[in-house]
Amino acid sequence: MSSTPESWTVRHFSQANPKGPGCDSVPALLRRLADSIEALGPVEVQDVVIQSEMTEFGSWRSGTVYFHLSEDD
Repeated sequence: MSSTPESWTVRHFSQANPKGPGCDSVPALLRRLADSIEALGPVEVQDVVIQSEMTEFGSWRSGTVYFHLSEDD
């Protein structure tokens, strides 16, 4: 007998540094992500993933934050 696996939904948002000079700055991206997380209020961050895409200015950094709101429990 097979059973249906348990599933759940996680909220997320993505942000990137502005394209252009400085788009490769990991510290700038982390500050952006941290400011956005703080603006959400009390959340439980499940994961943060940082990606990069090559541009004429270097690696264009972006990040995705996966989180749960306290009301999601």
